[in-house]
Amino acid sequence: MAPGSPCHALPVKWLAVLLLGLCVSAAQADVAEVPNDPPPAHKNDFWRDVVSPHADQIQALLNKARAAINQADGMAVTDLDASGMDVKVRLWTDAYNIARYARKLAPDNLDVLTLLGRAADESGHTMQAVEVLTAAYAIAGDKASNEITGRLGMIYLRLGDLDAAIRFLRLAQAPLSGALTGQVLLHLATALSARGDMAGAIDVLQSAIPASPQYASAELVLASFALAVTLDRDEQRSAAFEVLDRLQTSQQGGFASQVQLALAGVRWAPAEDVHYYQALLYESAGDYIEARTEWALFAAIDSPWRGRALDHIAAIDKQRHDRPGPPAVAHPPQQIPRRYRTHP
Repeated sequence: MAPGSPCHALPVKWLAVLLLGLCVSAAQADVAEVPNDPPPAHKNDFWRDVVSPHADQIQALLNKARAAINQADGMAVTDLDASGMDVKVRLWTDAYNIARYARKLAPDNLDVLTLLGRAADESGHTMQAVEVLTAAYAIAGDKASNEITGRLGMIYLRLGDLDAAIRFLRLAQAPLSGALTGQVLLHLATALSARGDMAGAIDVLQSAIPASPQYASAELVLASFALAVTLDRDEQRSAAFEVLDRLQTSQQGGFASQVQLALAGVRWAPAEDVHYYQALLYESAGDYIEARTEWALFAAIDSPWRGRALDHIAAIDKQRHDRPGPPAVAHPPQQIPRRYRTHP
């Protein structure tokens, strides 16, 4: 460098600063030229497609199956004549077929298995329901919903396997709020009663019902009426009447219709229990003609509680003998007036 040039006049330290600035500018230019990473959503979509390549299709199938189930569940009891039952069966069959196809696409999808298990059970494919729900329980483990464990327990009760029924119904026990919670307790009490554990059956129901119940849900109504039935079977007649009286008082005239609606969704196990529940409902509402018919239907079947049914028939006959008069008018369940009686 020639003496007297501008750069020669600069001290060495200033030359270092100048060179450092040039390097930083070059580095920033290089960084600016590097393209940005794809948005995180692109990565999520990629890995979702790897793990579940049919995710969107499966979700669409689940939505369609649930729509059919909701329509079936929404059908009122009064709509279930012959044509109404045909519609309900078709809806459950549609849900079953859709869920079966979804399972082919995603054999281990917990939502698919749970929904298929319910659809299989409701459409009459009992053993497939057991297989599917067992697979769902193996995947979910301790986090299995009561739709899985409760439905398995109820199916095993219908199949007569009390040990398996009690095991799964115990796992499904939950506060009386969500779907199936009342049915789970009713069937668990039934299973324990069938094993001869009446104290355990009563405790299951009593411990689930608040001390001052507000009968706002069908689940609570169902559990309370099941408690009255269980106490009656245990020949605790006064205790059963107290439960019925409290339930009647709380409903302010809608007792029979509310209980009838709560009972309408139950899959009875054993099947003849429907007569015991209906008989006690009619009798507690004062419709003795209907009550006696239901008690007679139950007494015609070999059951551990046949003697209690005959006791009720005898009490009704005695009351009619002691107070003769024109026969009472039989009312449909939804229109039964609220009347009190002395519990036999």
